[in-house]
Amino acid sequence: MGNNTSSIDRGPRNSLMFRRRSNIAVVNSIKSALLIQRWYRRFLARMEIRRRYTWTIFQSIEYAGEQDQVRLYNFFNALLTHIPETTGRPVDSRETSQASSTEALDFKFSDESDELAEEGINAPERAYQGPHLKFPLDKKQLDVIIDLFRKKKNRLHAKYVAGILKEAASKLKRLSNLNQASTAISKQVTICGDLHGKLDDLLVVFYKNGLPSPENPYVFNGDFVDRGKKGLEVLLLLLSTFLVFPGGVFLNRGNHEDTVMNVRYGFVREVHQKYKHNAERLLKLIDEVYRWLPLGTIVNNRVLVVHGGISDSTDLDLIRSLDRGKYVSLLRPPLTSSTAPGAEVIDKVEWKQVFDILWSDPQPNEGCRPNSLRGAGTYFGPDVTNKFLQRYKLQYLVRSHECKPEGWEVMHGGKVITIFSASNYYEIGSNKGAYVKLDPQLDTKFVLYTAAASKTRKLTFRQSVGLVETSALRELAARLRERRVELEREFVSRDDKNSGMLTVTKWCEALEAATNLGLPWRMLKDKLAPPDNAGLIANAPVTELCYRKTLHLLDTDSFNCAQNGTTTVAESLYKNKSSLEAIFRIIDKDNSGQISLEEFEEACALLEKHFPHNTHEQLLEMCKMMDINKDGLVDLNEFLETFRLCENAKEQLLTNLQETALAADKKENGHDSGGKNCEGTAPSGGATRKSNRKRASGKKKNSSKLAEDSDDYEDYEAKDGNSGRPGDSKAAAAAAATSTNGMVTGIVADGNGQAGEKN
Repeated sequence: MGNNTSSIDRGPRNSLMFRRRSNIAVVNSIKSALLIQRWYRRFLARMEIRRRYTWTIFQSIEYAGEQDQVRLYNFFNALLTHIPETTGRPVDSRETSQASSTEALDFKFSDESDELAEEGINAPERAYQGPHLKFPLDKKQLDVIIDLFRKKKNRLHAKYVAGILKEAASKLKRLSNLNQASTAISKQVTICGDLHGKLDDLLVVFYKNGLPSPENPYVFNGDFVDRGKKGLEVLLLLLSTFLVFPGGVFLNRGNHEDTVMNVRYGFVREVHQKYKHNAERLLKLIDEVYRWLPLGTIVNNRVLVVHGGISDSTDLDLIRSLDRGKYVSLLRPPLTSSTAPGAEVIDKVEWKQVFDILWSDPQPNEGCRPNSLRGAGTYFGPDVTNKFLQRYKLQYLVRSHECKPEGWEVMHGGKVITIFSASNYYEIGSNKGAYVKLDPQLDTKFVLYTAAASKTRKLTFRQSVGLVETSALRELAARLRERRVELEREFVSRDDKNSGMLTVTKWCEALEAATNLGLPWRMLKDKLAPPDNAGLIANAPVTELCYRKTLHLLDTDSFNCAQNGTTTVAESLYKNKSSLEAIFRIIDKDNSGQISLEEFEEACALLEKHFPHNTHEQLLEMCKMMDINKDGLVDLNEFLETFRLCENAKEQLLTNLQETALAADKKENGHDSGGKNCEGTAPSGGATRKSNRKRASGKKKNSSKLAEDSDDYEDYEAKDGNSGRPGDSKAAAAAAATSTNGMVTGIVADGNGQAGEKN
């Protein structure tokens, strides 16, 4: 009985112990789960911070490039506007807006098959292996064009490219400034945003949403070209669909449908690479297409679709009535040739109307102000949006012009929708593309997708963020390297003790003063000025940074690997010789073919406005330096040569700095010095540096592999979502080049006339 009693007593005790152990296990499990959850949230927060500052880098560099271009042409426009008035020589409106004419254009185009084009041979017709097109185009020929572009078997003959461009320009010319689209027949309208030469994204949209037709109409909201590798194919495909389905495709003009922008951002270079024997004639035809593209589309008389946005002065009645054909390039505003009172003012008001709807961006704050980030257009707030919509009895506004992480964004209480259709815009995995579908009630349905999805699926979240971050840092390094001389000057001016060290605040101030990018520099300090090993071991807060390390990273191959797809300001100027020749002739008051010191002095009054850091004497000295042969006069060749030499001189200076830095590296690697004080070199030894270089090289190769364009339109991820609403003569030439480079930099950095404010 005693044993039985003991057994009975032990039963409840064991049960109690089991429950206690279970409770302890549950508590430990909860603690573990909370710990993991806390770690994961911190991990996501760190990844989000990296993603956000990466996004900021990309957008700041993108907008800074646009701002440079706008400010530079503000200066040119000021020259064209003011100097003729002082010299008594009128300038025709169509000259300054670079109007093109295709009436006298030779339409005999040669074949550009790869083998023959490389040898510079004009191929006979029988050598052409691509498709033969007949005009007017039909659906069958459209399928042939799509198949040709998708498979990349052959290049479309230049005469067919010209035919598409000419036919499209002819039909676009007949359209009004604002398209009228309707859901009455189709029951839906699809709106696509920026494509920027991303052919794979356009093919994904067609594959998923169907080809355009009167029953399936599309609005393509500008920025078809630049940045991407397939801008010409995208433009030709859109124009072909427009020709085949005249009631099913509505094309709006964007700010990149502009020759000046194309010179800077790659489309002109792309055309020359693909059709080098016919490029100039094709570019004239492309200009003709640009000038006649409508400025916007209105859906069901209730939704306005424009590329950029609006301002507090946007007038749809004026936009409907203006002559859009004279605006071949918006960066060269036309001047009126009329002598009637107020005529010039009207012309400039018209120009600003077009500029604002193509360049503006929404802002969360009230009001309307100049778009200082882009240097053109405006920032418009919800009050401006509401007033505009009420005035014209519109429901909401659809615009593009800005890259968004998810491909779309809704602002101003659902009354402003941004749609962006180029996925992987900055880098593989950087953003999704999207388009929006409007039903008869004008309710919205957003469709998201990622082109080349097979590449992004292989990346983990960390890898995706890391890849985009690495690409952003390369782009930033390229931008910093362009401003390397100014950056060192800013650093040294703040280093009173010449120690090579600056406080974090002063280091950030110097970077911002040299670049004007508005980036969170403190968050980038570990990337641009990494602490030495001692600082890492001590884990102490960093109060000072070695700016010589920053310069050293820029001078060595640590960062010198960015694939910058844009040309520099000076380079694009030199390539666009017609602009320089026009400026030369304007300054050349007596039409002698040479600029005298007296003629240049007359222009100094205007130049001083755009070069506030240069005195009158310094500007005259620049002119003397342009006089390479020292005959007291600057001829056209010397004037043009200066712009070419300025880029070479700066590049030579950067190359010398790079060679010096690499020599210092080599010397350091021979003496394994370990951690060093700030001497402008990295603290690591030779073996570590070689290992790091190998790793960087491997990453670069992988990045290049991932960055290859995919033309397989079936390779996509898509997600549907409903929502309710980017010798002496040589010495003189070098001196002139360096000085002129400073002059160009001065225009870019200090141009005080912003397009959004000028008029």
